[in-house]
Amino acid sequence: MLLLANENIPYSATAWLRDAGYDVLAIGETTPGIPDTAVLQQAATEQRVILTFDRDYGELIFRFGLPVPAGIVYFRMPPTSPVAVAERLVALVAAAVPLVGMFTVVDTDHVRQRALPSATIAGDA
Repeated sequence: MLLLANENIPYSATAWLRDAGYDVLAIGETTPGIPDTAVLQQAATEQRVILTFDRDYGELIFRFGLPVPAGIVYFRMPPTSPVAVAERLVALVAAAVPLVGMFTVVDTDHVRQRALPSATIAGDA
């Protein structure tokens, strides 16, 4: 599973995930300040799961039909430490929670999921 950490994901969480063997690109390291639409496009092109604290990705995909990434994990919880996001993600993977193809909302006590719309392939109509 390829990951794309949005700019609001702490660097220490990204580093922790890399140390744990995950392939993580971090927007804050590569292209800081790009709009969410560009983050979506990059994640869709590279088939990465977006990790974010931004709640607008659901609207961009479900309402406006923007490019669909491999998945989105929206953390709707205050992090108890800079690596809390990474620890929570690894716990989800260990529990076999499917993240690819899903919009996953993670809060302090719950995880909710909704299937992402199918990606449109160029030329399909």
